[in-house]
Amino acid sequence: MTSSTSTRTTVQGESRMLVDGALVDAAGGAAYDNVNPASEEVLGRTADASAADMDRAVAAARRAFDETGWSTDHALRRRCLEQLHQALQEEKEAIRAEIVAEVGAPVLTTHMAQVEWPLSDGLRYPAGLIGDFAWERDLPDTETAGWTSHRKVVKEAVGVVAAIVPWNFPLEVAINKIGPALAAGNTVVLKPAPDTPWNATRLGRLAAERTDLPPGVLNVVPTADNRVAERLVTDPRVDLVSFTGSTGVGRRILELSAATLKRTMLELGGKSAMVVLDDADFAQVVPQSAVACMHAGQGCALTTRLLVPRSRYAEAVEIATATYARVPYGDPTDPANLAGPLINARQRERVLAYIAKGTAEGARITVGGGRPEHLKRGFYVQPTVFADVDNRMAVAQEEIFGPVLVVIPFDDDEDAVRLANDSRYGLSGSVYSGSAQRADRVARAVRSGTMNVNGGLFYGPDAPFGGYKQSGLGRQNGLEGLEGYLETKTIGFR
Repeated sequence: MTSSTSTRTTVQGESRMLVDGALVDAAGGAAYDNVNPASEEVLGRTADASAADMDRAVAAARRAFDETGWSTDHALRRRCLEQLHQALQEEKEAIRAEIVAEVGAPVLTTHMAQVEWPLSDGLRYPAGLIGDFAWERDLPDTETAGWTSHRKVVKEAVGVVAAIVPWNFPLEVAINKIGPALAAGNTVVLKPAPDTPWNATRLGRLAAERTDLPPGVLNVVPTADNRVAERLVTDPRVDLVSFTGSTGVGRRILELSAATLKRTMLELGGKSAMVVLDDADFAQVVPQSAVACMHAGQGCALTTRLLVPRSRYAEAVEIATATYARVPYGDPTDPANLAGPLINARQRERVLAYIAKGTAEGARITVGGGRPEHLKRGFYVQPTVFADVDNRMAVAQEEIFGPVLVVIPFDDDEDAVRLANDSRYGLSGSVYSGSAQRADRVARAVRSGTMNVNGGLFYGPDAPFGGYKQSGLGRQNGLEGLEGYLETKTIGFR
């Protein structure tokens, strides 16, 4: 265990990884720094897995699947998930502080998707599905050459799952991967993002110390070396890769997995549109565009394009600008702040480069646009609004992953849908109207995996989440999420 004091918070992180049921250091004691993005201080050290460590983890997962009863023992799977849920609940406040420190997530967000929501139901929901899911179903009998065949369809675990997690909502994504994967009977190698390892290594420690999970069923292997991580994608002993992250890395995973025809579940980027129709209450609705600043804009489903009627464009820009000028940001331990730092210096420079590109393309900054002068430490960027944006500009088409909103005009409902769909992505979006029927028509016409209408929220462990187009393949959560971790076998017998 290593510890450090971050901004008003002391956190303790698990430095060891979990391999074959044991909490161990990396081969040769290799480790890397875990850095607080708000203070730029080193929180502590984390095991840095080698190729040999990853090989041991995959071998353990393979053995646990092939040589134990895990994949068929429903009662054991449910008990283990419930045990892990309880252990996480008992350490929730320590987890909250840890997420704030290593992710830079504002404490406000930990009362939502960063911590509270996944800890509440992220494991309990798939545990409950174990007893309710239709693992077998009968088909009608058939007559062939004078004899009768009885038939059934059986759902079976895929095998060894590589769960690769991003740094923006790491605990939420990890729980929503391992929950359905383990409930389905798979074994898992969990690979956290190198910037945010401790929430995952804590999961490993709790699994080892507080559950009846057989050795090898869950392995947690942090590494700062992408070449080591890529072994999960190329190793023929791994049956499925479940990845959340950028579209570019998703393409790389597809390329590497092609040689072994691995199943892939990819939750990738987004450039989601918030569509405000002309009969909406602009004074109430447009300020909600500040959601694009939550967690410094580091969310794939955040609505970073604000589409408004051309006839009310100036009004919308004025409201959005005033809203963003008041967005509270800074120290993530301050419960008043909506936005904290970006995850690292590289990401901060990437966001600033996009802002510069937007200006060069002719868009107009109405507020923000740079590094805040009052925050001397930490990877911060000011909440920023662009007006005079054409949907063909890079700032309107590419995922910036920072606190940047672009405001784009449309002519009518059909034009709003056209603009919303004029994107390589299709992950999420929202629509607001004084007419529920009108809003519903627009929501159904937008090509995205999730939509929120008039302030509704799709999120939940029972809600399938994923995207159209280059936003990914497959779904996380819900029945569809569980089925993604299953194979289908059809049996005929006499």
